Amino acid sequence: EFVWFGFLALFLGLLILDLSILHRESTTLSVKQALFWTAVWVSVAMSYAGVIYGLYEYRWLGFEPGPGVAGGADAVVQYVTGYLLEWSLSVDNIFVIALIFSYLKIPALYQYRVLFWGIVGAIVLRGLMIATGTALLAHFDWMFYVFGAILLISALRMLRDDDEAPDFGGSFPARLVRRFMPVSEELDRARFFVRRDGILHATPLFVALVMVELTDVVFAVDSIPAILAVTQDPFLVFTSNAFAILGLRSLYFAVAGLMVMFRYLKYSLVLILASGLALTGCQKK
Repeated sequence: EFVWFGFLALFLGLLILDLSILHRESTTLSVKQALFWTAVWVSVAMSYAGVIYGLYEYRWLGFEPGPGVAGGADAVVQYVTGYLLEWSLSVDNIFVIALIFSYLKIPALYQYRVLFWGIVGAIVLRGLMIATGTALLAHFDWMFYVFGAILLISALRMLRDDDEAPDFGGSFPARLVRRFMPVSEELDRARFFVRRDGILHATPLFVALVMVELTDVVFAVDSIPAILAVTQDPFLVFTSNAFAILGLRSLYFAVAGLMVMFRYLKYSLVLILASGLALTGCQKK
């Protein structure tokens, strides 16, 4: 459909603008710069709410709304709610990404590149997961309870205090990369692959990218059921997720610089997931 292609073109254009123009070279962001760009991406997402209103209220370009949307105002509320929910849950993802970069000793200078390509992969993977989730809910009502159970288990898991640092070196992503190709011990600037003695090697930067991608999939298991409790309209689910992920890189550098201020973050996330569970039950009723 034209609206879907139009949104994908807009999103890819913003990604290209971000990488090729705004941040052409690998760079680190100060907390001030990260907060500024976070505000920019939030503003872009909120501005798109006007497009959402026109599509669902006036059927621009022959757009046909999904289930459970009464009109433009209702669509905007669901879109903004989904965006804020996904944006909030992304903070927990950021802490895990920070641990990955720390363990693999990825300099802050190259983290921006990993996060950029991580976003591209996350959009593709989440699109597939959203399509699967909405299809399951459309055909099997009992999937509401499955998604609710996922949220509850995720919330309880966050309450555990894990003092030991995760062994990322022996994790599945690192072993997966080594299964297909050798991994070099050192970084080669911002490259994901290098050729040594005629043999292609993955760099630690590529291992970090794989780990970031799989981490996003794991966290999507939490966030997608939560947003499906808010709306089952595929376009609203996908656009709100996409814009939330678009600002994830800037948000990462902002949160990483203010890490000490988020002492009670996980308890807030438990409340968010529990709220998503309650919404799931209410929508089912």
